[in-house]
Amino acid sequence: MSELLHARPKISPPERPEQLPSPARGSLSFRNVTFRYPTRPEVAALKDFTLEVEPGETVAIVGPSGAGKSTIFQLVERFYDPQAGTIRLDGVPLTKADPADIRQRIAFVPQDGVLFSANARDNLRYGRWDASDEEIWEAARAANAESFLRNLPKGLDTFLGESGTRLSGGQQQRVAIARALLRDSPILLLDEATSALDAESELLVQQALDGLMANRTTLVIAHRLATVRKADRIVVLDEGRIVEQGTHRQLTDQGGLYARLASLQFAATEAA
Repeated sequence: MSELLHARPKISPPERPEQLPSPARGSLSFRNVTFRYPTRPEVAALKDFTLEVEPGETVAIVGPSGAGKSTIFQLVERFYDPQAGTIRLDGVPLTKADPADIRQRIAFVPQDGVLFSANARDNLRYGRWDASDEEIWEAARAANAESFLRNLPKGLDTFLGESGTRLSGGQQQRVAIARALLRDSPILLLDEATSALDAESELLVQQALDGLMANRTTLVIAHRLATVRKADRIVVLDEGRIVEQGTHRQLTDQGGLYARLASLQFAATEAA
């Protein structure tokens, strides 16, 4: 425990951080980024990766396992720095900004909603502690979470159990979405937030996500391709490189990697 408490992160603010522009626009730029994880220095997770994401654009990132999808999220949040290339947020290189300022502009909804051993109120306002109950209920309503939250024995004061075990998987995801709505950040990172849900829960969560994505720059890691057909752009990764990009229809017509992945998934769905 003492060793952990005395550890110092390798990612730290520069002596004179460059201020991010205000108001935030939500643009992201990757220029010739190459990155290797410290535990696997012989393998490049991303190779000469270049991508421009415009403010308000929804970009889906797809590809086989190990293609580099999650690495993009890790770098955007500045958990790591690339060995080559530059990543910019609203024109400012991430290495020149305070990591706290960068993360303040990002909301993240993971594959499995992470809840804490606390009451519903604190779980919802985790990303914005000064939120009022009125604002919490507004976010819950937009996330299709208001009904079950009001039915809890003590409402927002109800203890949700260890890791939120008093809620179903779909309810946990909607709490995570409400938390992201409440945070109201210009950039949204989604790690396929519906992949482990039943059909009814998936519909409710997808409706909530549609509201959350409106007017925000959104990056979506997509495992199920049926969920990304409406994305402004789909970027296909393979072995750390962009091999295709376009709309669902464009990529399907090209007959490349995306078309093969889509054919396999939709065939499996029809067979089931």
